[in-house]
Amino acid sequence: MSPQVSVLIPAHNEAGYIAACLEAVFDSDPLPGGMTGEVLVLANGCSDATAALARAFEPPPGWTLEVLELPEGGKLRALNAGDTAARGEILIYLDADVMVSPALIAQLAAALADGAPRYASGRPQVAPARSAVTRAYARLWVRLPFFTRGVPGFGVFAMTRAGRERWGDWPDIIADDTFARLSFAPAERVQVAAGYSWPMVEGFRNLVRVRRRQNAGVTEVAARFPQLLRNDDKQPADGRAVLKLLAADPAGFLVYCCVALAVKTPLFASQSRWTRGR
Repeated sequence: MSPQVSVLIPAHNEAGYIAACLEAVFDSDPLPGGMTGEVLVLANGCSDATAALARAFEPPPGWTLEVLELPEGGKLRALNAGDTAARGEILIYLDADVMVSPALIAQLAAALADGAPRYASGRPQVAPARSAVTRAYARLWVRLPFFTRGVPGFGVFAMTRAGRERWGDWPDIIADDTFARLSFAPAERVQVAAGYSWPMVEGFRNLVRVRRRQNAGVTEVAARFPQLLRNDDKQPADGRAVLKLLAADPAGFLVYCCVALAVKTPLFASQSRWTRGR
């Protein structure tokens, strides 16, 4: 019997994260309605033990595990290979440094079980950071409308096969999560109650580099796929909301503003489209 749920994990030199990621997936609640699942670890261009660590896992009943070793790095190339290999009717895309809560995968599967073109994600939680700067930035960031409203989907998002058929290969872009989210109208996007833990990069310099990359990714999607902007329901904070953010956390507000200003300078430019600043 073919699996109904496919969890695709693109991984480039993720030896420090892949074990915790897979442990969380395989500790998940049972899938609904007798569904079965598969996990595809898409080890792309790895020079570390990512693939070996993944292969060491024994999946629980109802799950299978396959590790695809791709010689070249590149997340979008890995996603295309994973989509070709995946057998499920529900596709869950999971970053290798994310840890899902026990209920998340089952809730995503239930939300997409009818097969209609739909997109889903869970409730993100920023993992505890070592850097005081990152902790301050995160405190403000999780109060922003992008985080508190809608279905942002960074780190993990899911869709039905019918939804995935809206485009061919994944385009070679920076912001695959933004592209995926905007390929669905707001009414087609569902946020389930279960959460997941997503790590934010450590330190001011890395925050600036990643924020610049994120901004470039959004700009790229807008330029190459302007038709998708009709599905954007993000709302900027108004003046009153900004004052509330300042009053609630002055230190976090200051750090957030400093990062936003530094993004506009060339001092923290990165040579990589994909760096997370670890």
